[in-house]
Parts: sequence; structure tokens; C-alpha cells
Amino acid sequence: MNIVNLILAIFLPPVGAFLQVGASKHFFINIVLTLLGVLPGVLHAVWLVATDQKG
Repeated sequence: MNIVNLILAIFLPPVGAFLQVGASKHFFINIVLTLLGVLPGVLHAVWLVATDQKG
């Protein structure tokens, strides 16, 4: 788990998700979750970084 990705996932969830998975479905799901509320976007981005998802 990269610490920079984790920090970005907490403060800028879509950026952290994009750096982890690229322009995949998880990135777009994260954008929607972040628009619905910051906390769901943060949780999803941290989950992507913690589980080392690759798209």
C-alpha cells in the first residue's frame, strides 16, 4: 500500500482512486460516491488502495 495513494484517497478520493485503478469502472463509481457524499467516496477510495485493486 502506497502511503501517497492512501493520503490522496482520504483528501481527494477520485484522484486516489484514479492513481490506483486508472480510468476503470471503480474510478467512475468513486466519482458518483463522492458526489453523493464525501464519506462514501473516501471509504471506497481507501478500500481500493488497501485491497490493492488494479481495475
